[in-house]
Amino acid sequence: MMRTLLSATVLLTLVCGCASNRPTKVANSATLAEASHVACAGHDLAVESLPDSQPIRQVGFEETKTVLSANESGIIEPALSDAELATLEQTAVDQNPRLIRLYQEYQAATARSQYVNKLPDPRAGANVFGNPIETASGSQRANMNLSQMIPWLEKLNADQQRACFEALAIRSEFAAERLRVVAGVRTGWYRLYVIDRQIETAKANQELLESLIDVANARIATGKASQGDVLLGTLEFSQVEERLLTLRKQRKSVEAEINRLLARPVETSIQSPAELTVSVPELTVAEIHQLALNAQPEIDAARLRTQATRWGIESARLSRRPEFALSASYFVTDNNRPPSTVVNVGQDPWALGVQVSVPIWRDKYDAMENEANWKHHAAHRSVDELSDRCDAMILDLLTEAQRAAETANLYRTTILPQARQTLSADQDSYSNGAVEFDRVIRDYRSVLTLELGYQKAIGDLAIANAMLQQVAGQDLEFSGKLLSEPKPE
Repeated sequence: MMRTLLSATVLLTLVCGCASNRPTKVANSATLAEASHVACAGHDLAVESLPDSQPIRQVGFEETKTVLSANESGIIEPALSDAELATLEQTAVDQNPRLIRLYQEYQAATARSQYVNKLPDPRAGANVFGNPIETASGSQRANMNLSQMIPWLEKLNADQQRACFEALAIRSEFAAERLRVVAGVRTGWYRLYVIDRQIETAKANQELLESLIDVANARIATGKASQGDVLLGTLEFSQVEERLLTLRKQRKSVEAEINRLLARPVETSIQSPAELTVSVPELTVAEIHQLALNAQPEIDAARLRTQATRWGIESARLSRRPEFALSASYFVTDNNRPPSTVVNVGQDPWALGVQVSVPIWRDKYDAMENEANWKHHAAHRSVDELSDRCDAMILDLLTEAQRAAETANLYRTTILPQARQTLSADQDSYSNGAVEFDRVIRDYRSVLTLELGYQKAIGDLAIANAMLQQVAGQDLEFSGKLLSEPKPE
């Protein structure tokens, strides 16, 4: 009998105990470039919000561990030929602290999805009696027991499904943050380009201003001009120098922000591109919005959280069902009684038991279901909110890109050539004494302002394109006219 009881105890432990899982190895930061928003094996992660009457989708925890390369994930990859920008983007993806944190949270959520559906650990216990329990078959000195709680298995499955979808949502949040980091590096890079070109333009105009001052000095020597012309030119030169100081300060700030995204010292020097060519987007708001609905990981994360809360409703509903506990007990009995034909002296008794929880607190379970339902409705609204916000951002960015493109074209084709022609003509007229020096200074100031505005328009277009690609969740094909920024004259 003793052997039978031990066999039954071992069998109960093997059947009801938790399955062992080998620990998941945590990847280092070098793998962050590959951990991106991807589709689960055999499933489409762009899950539409399902009406409550339809069956909810199930996934397995193995799907949460699927990792594809970045090129297969729909994430923005460096599409520019500039190797320096591609290096900066890759460094940011590998080293950005927030990306590392989200990746680690995803790994933790994946690990959680592997155990939430397992049974609780079995419990073993023993009692040693200080005063033995005297029975007809002998003195009972101790007893041993083993128990296993068995929750409702459908609830365990619902908990695992919710954990899987939450892990997938964190992975999509990682992909969304990756988009923001890459877009941040790109926009900073473009701002550096604009600032450097504005610095070059200001320096070139300083040289032009010095030549005008030399002409004024020559005219003073011949008595054809007054000292006020030189003073006016010197004042304008000082104002340009002040503008240069402001531009250099802006460059330091932008450089520090890029370095922050790259998780490296803020004083690290960054070289801007020598040239910049940008395209005018010709996609419509509806086309880009449709791309975003299919590829934007932030919207995808909201959909996945909607699915998770749907399983939360199922888990709350199943919480009403009772839980069972199986137990086995064994009593150690001494052989300290005379032989008897009635009882087996010294035989160790054993017992099997079953317990069940009694879910009688209806208000508690009603509140749990209400909580899960409200969370599900809130998750639905998050998807709608993100979709509306994405639509508004696309319209704003597309309008900004078109405005910047039209402004740059207007500067390049009409305003700047006319302003430079006017300045050149007034320079010649001043040398001949036909116009006053203050008129030449006004022409010079106008040319400088227009050149800086042209550079800014080019940068605004490049930044708007980068932000559009972030919102769309992928690189966009711009087939419009190319705008190439010329070197300052």
